[in-house]
Amino acid sequence: MHHTSTVEIYDTTLRDGTQGEGFSLSLQDKLQIAKALDNFGISYIEGGWPGSNPKDVEFFELAAQLEWKHAQIAAFGSTRRPHVAVDEDPQIASLLAAKTPVVTFFGKSWDLHVTEVLKVSLEENLAMIYDTTSYLKKHGRKVFFDAEHFFDGFKANQEYAIQVLGEAVRAGADSLVLCDTNGGTLPSEIISIIKLVKEQYPQANIGIHTHNDCELGVANAIAAVEAGASQIQGTINGYGERTGNCNLTSVIPIIELKKDIKVVNDLSHLKSLSFLVDDLSNNPHFLRMPFVGKTAFAHKGGMHVNAVQKLARSYEHIQPELVGNEQAILVSELSGQANILMKAEDLGFPLQKGSQEALEVLKKVKEAENEGYSYEAAGGSLELIIRKVMGNYKEYFLLDKYQCQYTLLPKEKGAEPICEASIKLRIGAEVSHSVSEGHGVIHALDLALRKSLLPFFPSIEKVHLTDYKVRILNGNDATAAKTRVLIALGDGERMWGSVGVSDSIIEASLHALLDGIDVFLQRQQK
Repeated sequence: MHHTSTVEIYDTTLRDGTQGEGFSLSLQDKLQIAKALDNFGISYIEGGWPGSNPKDVEFFELAAQLEWKHAQIAAFGSTRRPHVAVDEDPQIASLLAAKTPVVTFFGKSWDLHVTEVLKVSLEENLAMIYDTTSYLKKHGRKVFFDAEHFFDGFKANQEYAIQVLGEAVRAGADSLVLCDTNGGTLPSEIISIIKLVKEQYPQANIGIHTHNDCELGVANAIAAVEAGASQIQGTINGYGERTGNCNLTSVIPIIELKKDIKVVNDLSHLKSLSFLVDDLSNNPHFLRMPFVGKTAFAHKGGMHVNAVQKLARSYEHIQPELVGNEQAILVSELSGQANILMKAEDLGFPLQKGSQEALEVLKKVKEAENEGYSYEAAGGSLELIIRKVMGNYKEYFLLDKYQCQYTLLPKEKGAEPICEASIKLRIGAEVSHSVSEGHGVIHALDLALRKSLLPFFPSIEKVHLTDYKVRILNGNDATAAKTRVLIALGDGERMWGSVGVSDSIIEASLHALLDGIDVFLQRQQK
């Protein structure tokens, strides 16, 4: 079998991923994920479709000003419109305006779609693909052509599908991305079809974009690599429309550990990247996810502890640490250390493996996670735990009491409901008490908290809430369920997150808020 020596990973979580139900991201989330993908060592990050919405346009404006260590940012769009000159097409103009080094655009490769959906002649479709490729190349972009419905098209009319690719090749496309848009192709078909494509265009770089409708997204991407593809497109955790896209959190470790082809900087960050994307999109972690799920390396052992540990190894196809996961035979209080050490390092508080501090932090984190806390997107709250254990923490304020109430006025007066919060803090020897009104719980609490703290710490003026996410943890307890609140804050230079968990949404919100401000104050002290 032909074997590629290099494979590049192309992430489309921020574009194709967001087309999945229940998956949406704020601009801030998109930037945070893009940064994490870049650090992880992903080759290409598709930021969105600049022609489709203002959020994506803004993402590209900011992305153009940022430094990217490793990744190239890609904008996504389609061919020029039928019977419109390529330099007069506003959608093509928006692709260039995104100022990305890479532009990926899709075109039809299935004759049925050309004549029945686009309703143009087969020749015009070829011209659209040729014109778009050559125009983008002329403007100095790296160009990836996504051949939409390629495998279905190839099966329906092989000659035309091959001709479509030929136009992109002739116009200088850097990659031909073969898309299994409906997700219905089998690995054996992927291999035989890519081999035929390679025979026609031996010099071309082939990419693969698979969907998971038959649960073959990952298998098909691996098959494509075995047939000579050198680019894999997919999303973190397999988010995407319908049943999702090729799951990069599975495909990446398979390519690195089973095929021995290096594709990212450090595979051990895989689990935390997977959890970050779940937390920022406010989705639960899928326990049984291969490689990164909580139960991926969990063993139920009824045997003696030592024997289970020895045996468990023989029931694991890889070492869990390689992907940042851990073996779960809840025995050793040392388990899970690697993840915490990695995060402490990232936050600038290196801990020694096996040290008293590391064990103490681990114990506190495990207890908190048991309560429902999650620290992937809440580095601020984790930093406070580490600071307290390491004696690098100063108590600036203490919560004395707080109250929060809603006032609902009669509807006919057309008045908005008002939330009133009062907070009493001890700051050193003094007591600061303030009351504020806001649009909702978090708004009122935030205003009251600021009012109390500002006279003592004027610098918190700079701190702003940028996002607020609520997740009900054990939904089956209905009204007795626990609530986890994640908030994101920024001071114009840095962004950080904090988390609070409680039976009460008000208390969970307040604790997340207090942590968020506390982190800022800790970082102020030199």
